[in-house]
Amino acid sequence: MPSTLVSVVLPLYNKAPFITRALDSIAAQTYRNFEAIIVDDGSTDGSGDIAASYPDPRFRVIRQTNAGPGAARNRGVDEAKGEVLAFLDADDEWLPGFLEKSLDLLLNSGDAAACVTSSYVEFPRNVSTTALWRERGLKSGIFRADASTDAMRFVHALAFMSPCSTVVRADVFRKWGGFYENRSLYGEDAYLWLKVLLNETVSFQLEEPLVRVHFDASGLSNNAVRSTPVEPFLTHPAEVESACPPRLRRLLAEALAIRAFKRACVLGYWGKWRDASALRKRFSISGGSKLPYWFASALAATPMGAIAGKAARAMGRVASLNN
Repeated sequence: MPSTLVSVVLPLYNKAPFITRALDSIAAQTYRNFEAIIVDDGSTDGSGDIAASYPDPRFRVIRQTNAGPGAARNRGVDEAKGEVLAFLDADDEWLPGFLEKSLDLLLNSGDAAACVTSSYVEFPRNVSTTALWRERGLKSGIFRADASTDAMRFVHALAFMSPCSTVVRADVFRKWGGFYENRSLYGEDAYLWLKVLLNETVSFQLEEPLVRVHFDASGLSNNAVRSTPVEPFLTHPAEVESACPPRLRRLLAEALAIRAFKRACVLGYWGKWRDASALRKRFSISGGSKLPYWFASALAATPMGAIAGKAARAMGRVASLNN
């Protein structure tokens, strides 16, 4: 394992108050054979200068005009020399054993696992997500989708995978095209993980949270006052659909429908019932009425759904379906 170089990629855009914390957590890793590539994605608050002055020769900064998180991560991978890739957001932090334990799981799987994803702790609540994901049917060990996989469990597996808690073989990342670009600010990583889940074996580690995710510092922490964008795998699903093995086409259709119905609920809550209706129609499938969120999204995709959402907002009820 010491001979395996890990390339850590960190996209950076206007995170001056948090970037040192993130870099410190990389430097504190018990696994020492890594390079850290910080991609300054057009920051205007001095974040890039803070990163460039970090006193560790394994860290280097690449600067580019603002292109979004997917493009920034992909640029870092283009510069990466490691056999394994790891990603950290500039406002989050790893616990010291993240790389060592993740790499041990990945390499001890032989060629079986394409990547390893671990559970995490949500800040500022300081709450582990392990129990949540177990309630949703996930468990530690190998996950391989097949025609019998429950669509909702597959959806939960996709939601569990995030860049900051995942290490992935570099060849797998490049094989499936990297993260979605075109300036998407939400779900650009899921566009990749969905193709990985459809075609590769992955490993989940729920026994020990290894990441601290700081939602209070995230640009998506204001979901209570607006809807997050529609995920790229719903707005541009063709590439994901073409990557799907024939035996899993029904599983993918059901998973996309569930996510579309869920997103339609959010759109209706925020008064965008026409968009909700269009999304439901795009991902309508036979037997769809048996899937989660179908009935709620049917209401959300009508003027009555917009009225109900407005009333709920007036009462201070926050949509809980944004994530």
